[in-house]
Amino acid sequence: MNDKNIPFQTIDWSKIPKTEHKGETGVAYWQTLQFDGLRIRIVEYSAGYVADHWCQKGHIVHCLEGEVTNEQEEGISSVLTSGMSYVVSDDLSSHRSVTKNGVKLMIIDGDFLQLK
Repeated sequence: MNDKNIPFQTIDWSKIPKTEHKGETGVAYWQTLQFDGLRIRIVEYSAGYVADHWCQKGHIVHCLEGEVTNEQEEGISSVLTSGMSYVVSDDLSSHRSVTKNGVKLMIIDGDFLQLK
């Protein structure tokens, strides 16, 4: 089996530890699974969270609970609510997350989102 292959497994997120990441305002809590070339996270942003940087990394983001505004550096913004998703490849957007009341997201990123 190739080292990049991921065998079948279930994920009990209640057993994945949370790490704290401060924003410009508010805080994010990440639960992270890291595989070779793939990262899967459950991320919770507190009420009043504003990311402390503009991100150029590609992501698949799915909103599990709440609402988040995705600001792009050039002034465009979009809102995700529960059940909505967005996807972008690496280096195609400079974006950050902002939430008024808090949000819970599943975020997947990795090598498969690199520009070809």
